[in-house]
Amino acid sequence: MNFDLTEEQQMIQEQAAKFVAAESPVSRFRKLREDEIGWDKAMWAKMAEQGWLSIAVPEEQGGFGGSFLDMAVILEQLGRGLVPEPMIASAVLAGGILSDIGTEAQRDEFLSPMMEGSTSLAFAYAEKQSRYNLSDCATKAEKSGDGFTISGEKVWVLNGHAADQIIVVARTAGEQFDDSGLSLFVVDGDAAGLTRITVPQMDGQKSALLRFDGVQVGADRLLGREGEALSMIELAVDRGAAAAVAEGYGAAQELFERTVAYLKQREQFGVPIGTFQALQHIAADMYAEIELCKSANMLSAIQIDMDDVEQRKADVSSAKLQLADGGWFISKNAIQLFGGIGVTDEQDEGLFFKRLRVLNSQFGDADYHVDRFKTQKSFDSQG
Repeated sequence: MNFDLTEEQQMIQEQAAKFVAAESPVSRFRKLREDEIGWDKAMWAKMAEQGWLSIAVPEEQGGFGGSFLDMAVILEQLGRGLVPEPMIASAVLAGGILSDIGTEAQRDEFLSPMMEGSTSLAFAYAEKQSRYNLSDCATKAEKSGDGFTISGEKVWVLNGHAADQIIVVARTAGEQFDDSGLSLFVVDGDAAGLTRITVPQMDGQKSALLRFDGVQVGADRLLGREGEALSMIELAVDRGAAAAVAEGYGAAQELFERTVAYLKQREQFGVPIGTFQALQHIAADMYAEIELCKSANMLSAIQIDMDDVEQRKADVSSAKLQLADGGWFISKNAIQLFGGIGVTDEQDEGLFFKRLRVLNSQFGDADYHVDRFKTQKSFDSQG
């Protein structure tokens, strides 16, 4: 498989790198940590102007018709600047669902404004008891008149505190753990009966706890076939996992480069500490992990667009595991090599460390993805 970026993807990468450096350095994220929503709507509109919010949407739907790898190239650069705008929540998760199974009317109403940067979206699927089991859903949507009444609770909803519309997983049939009976609905962020509680994450970004107390939605808010949403949910979460790997790779790469620059600058006993052989060995091992993250990231991004579901799951899980192991190795050693100042808030390195920890747990942690990888046919054939 060819892992070289095309000429067009290299241009996307360069454009995104220049944009992040000029418009959204890490210092900007520092200021936004105390902001009510944690990101800037004006910046979101600028990202839309760059074509990023619609890059993976088919041309016939008003997008650029690019691949998920094109999106991953952008996410890498966003990771380098710790850009807090809801790219994964809005463009990858919710936007991907609307593009795949939304009707033309639903795409016009909900997807097009997001691609233009005038609205943002969220995807609410996880519950406090569900961990990473996508079939575990206690939230219910009961038929009521010409629509549905949604009741239940969702946790750790990325951009759930600020989204204009939220795609919600709710059970329309079956029992709590059944694979069948899951449906997807579009709920307005200001809907009656919806309570949104902002939940800060350890990295300074924000998510939300959502309570649905008899929220009414019309039948036109149902996405896809009623009760048959599990495969779409699985694909959306895999997209989120691959996107987390892409952003995490960018963050890890930036952290590694900052560490190497510090080893060349910091002196002890009259010489740069980078000349010490023991530290060179650590830096070499960090570089090896960066290269593994790069390969795993590209493979998972490519597989997202493929039809082989089991291979997609296997490659996304292996990439997520590499980010967890390699990202942890890179970040903990970066902090160690910076010494005491590495753990202070004044140093950006700690911000990257925290962001990587959050990305490692989103859309499945290391233990979950090891277990999932072992269930795939690709693993059985290797055994």
